[in-house]
Amino acid sequence: MSIEIRGGVELPAVREDIELQTSDGLTLVGELALPYDRAPVATLLTLHPLPTAGGFMDSHLLRKAAARLPALADLAVLRFNTRGTSSPRGTSEGEFGHGTAEAADLEAAWRFTESRGLPHVWIVGWSFGTEIALKYARAYPSDGVILLSPPLHRTSEAEVASWAHDSRPVIAMVPELDDFLRPAEARQRFAAAPNIEIIDVQDAKHLWVGETYTRRVLDEIVARTNPSALPLPTTWE
Repeated sequence: MSIEIRGGVELPAVREDIELQTSDGLTLVGELALPYDRAPVATLLTLHPLPTAGGFMDSHLLRKAAARLPALADLAVLRFNTRGTSSPRGTSEGEFGHGTAEAADLEAAWRFTESRGLPHVWIVGWSFGTEIALKYARAYPSDGVILLSPPLHRTSEAEVASWAHDSRPVIAMVPELDDFLRPAEARQRFAAAPNIEIIDVQDAKHLWVGETYTRRVLDEIVARTNPSALPLPTTWE
């Protein structure tokens, strides 16, 4: 019997509770999801939305990426709670660092991907997670960066401009009806790095609520990381 892939449907994968150790002595909690019966072809290192506004490793796009993409697209998905953030998985040590101390959290996650030999790592940030990516991800040899609803609240013009001569793909998915940064302003704010590809998503909002927008985001992620897996199926046998 087939089931429709939507909402909280969780497809087969190997899921492991993991811990990350930061350079300043904190333990962060997370999960690694891998394809059930084969090696991953690429990896998503995900960075969640603002924890002081309810963001955490289970924020719905990241949870659905981990629930679906190991099975549908042979991707490994690493999710974790940044310092001071809680979820059903547990609470990461430390306190919210306003996008500054979280540099060490990204470093810890990157070192974990290296320790596990995870292939072709893409850094995927959502909202606050895009700030961490734009500020600090240039230090790591990822295959590329995907920015979902970048607010550019904490990222300076100089930090944006630092990406201008980076040869890796950087893709910003900007909702047409975003609460913080809409496509026209995004083009102005990202002008310092014209190589950053801006994708306007019609009718979408900052939180990407609804299956239509979930699928739009996951399709774009797979188009960049493992395009041979497209089109993603909408049912599972």
